[in-house]
Amino acid sequence: MSGRAQRRRTIRRLRAEGTYGPALRDVLPALAVVVATLCAVVAGLAVGYRAAGMAVPLGALVLLAVGAPAAMLRHRPFARRRRGFYTPEELSELDTQGLALAVSRMLRRDGWRVLAPPRTEDRVRVRVRARDGHGRRLEVAFRPVAEPLPDEDAPSRTARPDRTGPPLRLVVHRGAFSRRDVQWARRQGGVRLIDGSCLTRWAHGTPLHELSDSS
Repeated sequence: MSGRAQRRRTIRRLRAEGTYGPALRDVLPALAVVVATLCAVVAGLAVGYRAAGMAVPLGALVLLAVGAPAAMLRHRPFARRRRGFYTPEELSELDTQGLALAVSRMLRRDGWRVLAPPRTEDRVRVRVRARDGHGRRLEVAFRPVAEPLPDEDAPSRTARPDRTGPPLRLVVHRGAFSRRDVQWARRQGGVRLIDGSCLTRWAHGTPLHELSDSS
């Protein structure tokens, strides 16, 4: 494999993991809009100054002083969610894909490296896989009940030997698990149930290793 092809493959992998920034072609349209907007504002202020004196620039400064904090407050929830912090109301509005994204962000916040899903990943049964700095593996499933359905396999265990041992398996649910779910998790071993209460505390900032699971 050539160096150029290897670099492209590495970039695709990093982007899939969410650790590589956007390419120039991705940000160029937005950058052009910003430059055009700034030029238009400067031109407008110049025309206004010639027509009405200092009143126009002063009015623009007042609007900027009022509008900038409002814009920052509006975008603050988005930045907070990007860092892996969610409110209970935001969690309740997420579908399964959105909840998987939220869990991925919370894992990154706690120091885990979220792995790209394999190409054969079943899009219906969403899962998240991650590793920490010590090589420990984590696999997250999203189901309303912990115990797999008759046509569903349990989260996969690799057949290759791994000195770090089998992965820790989480089952995330925004509601409450039944007694049967708890008994199933105890029989399995290495399975943690994260119910709505634990999920809320995790999303609020409590690290994963400090949470007491539902089992």
